[in-house]
Amino acid sequence: MEQDYRLFIEKVKRKTGIDLSLYKETQMKRRLTSLYQKKGFHSFQEFFQGMERDRELLYAFLDRMTINVSEFYRNRKRWDVLEEKIIPRLLSKNRNLKIWSAACSTGEEPYTIAMVLSNFLPLSEIKILATDLDENAIQKAKIGAYQERSLQEVPEQMKRKIFFKDQNHYLIHEEVKRTVTFKKHNLLADPFDKNFDLIVCRNVLIYFTEEAKNSLYKKFSASLKPGGVLFVGSTEQIFNASQYKLEPIETFFYQKIE
Repeated sequence: MEQDYRLFIEKVKRKTGIDLSLYKETQMKRRLTSLYQKKGFHSFQEFFQGMERDRELLYAFLDRMTINVSEFYRNRKRWDVLEEKIIPRLLSKNRNLKIWSAACSTGEEPYTIAMVLSNFLPLSEIKILATDLDENAIQKAKIGAYQERSLQEVPEQMKRKIFFKDQNHYLIHEEVKRTVTFKKHNLLADPFDKNFDLIVCRNVLIYFTEEAKNSLYKKFSASLKPGGVLFVGSTEQIFNASQYKLEPIETFFYQKIE
């Protein structure tokens, strides 16, 4: 059994870039064993061979091993504000926007940014940096296969434009994937790039101490251009934004003071 699982880990890493050894072995093994038994397999090797033959099985594996649960257009009304008010304001100054999705998880957030921008710019002109600490989440984001429940808030017209259906999953079109560059990055330890027009960091800071939040708001502010915008999550309102050289312009949107 041990050898069976170790070999499975190696093969999965070669196939997908995902490293199962980074997860707690007992829990992950239990989750995946219940999945392969449900699908009628008797070992990890049999299961991997099944995944080689059947893409839907591969997607089922990706869903089971990913702990992060996210969705496109999370808190839809905020994305409407981004589309109707923030993006037009930023584009009026500069069409070549520099954008960062910080803590992007399995890719729903940066791909949503690409969807919003695709209403204003051709996909070939859209460039988004997306970073996360979790290498496996990044690998899953690069594969770009999602269950229907993640797409509940996606407008129907956008769903047709951005995704194609493969059995029970929705896959991101290659030209949309090319708008996003994924990288591993530790918000608390790694340096930040500069001169961003827009930084999106939502539903992450709630997990940090007040001291860490304070440090991150300073770093985000320093990374924005004057007039650049920070978009935070719906539980992450910034009080005393002016101490970070930021000012609220819409609920959960803060502009760097010029």
